[in-house]
Amino acid sequence: MAKSKLTRQPKAARDARPGKKAIAKNRSARHEYFIDETFEAGIELTGTEVKSLRERACQITDAFCLIRGRQAWLHGVHIHPYSNGGVWNVDPDRKRRLLLHRRQIDYLDGKLRQRGVALVPLELYFDEHNRVKLAIGLGRGKKLYDKRADMARRDSDREIARALKEMNR
Repeated sequence: MAKSKLTRQPKAARDARPGKKAIAKNRSARHEYFIDETFEAGIELTGTEVKSLRERACQITDAFCLIRGRQAWLHGVHIHPYSNGGVWNVDPDRKRRLLLHRRQIDYLDGKLRQRGVALVPLELYFDEHNRVKLAIGLGRGKKLYDKRADMARRDSDREIARALKEMNR
């Protein structure tokens, strides 16, 4: 028996993985980079930082990842101090260690040695076990004409969707 349109879930709810609660997204990352591969990494955080993230108090737009000393580090993430943290709050802009497997770190280190490749944070979220995870992408920088082509494609797709919607009325 087919489901009616009234009982169908919205597209965003269907696409989201079960139990995944988004904290912050880096929307400019896909505009600035071609994302070749994505990885999921844990983050080493303090208790007040996790409580602050539960309040969705985070900004990852200017963040980047580096590999130093066979460890992955996250720089440029601002996690606002927890409102009830007091003396336990840490520096909101400190660098944080990413928790990846050794083979993943070695693989990423080899890829980052290529020219024009960067490790970009894409999304910060709670997984189904309420652990903070970071989706990172291996990205190649886009040129200005690539960005313009993407914007033109997005505009044309929007026009087509609008026209189809008008035809269905």
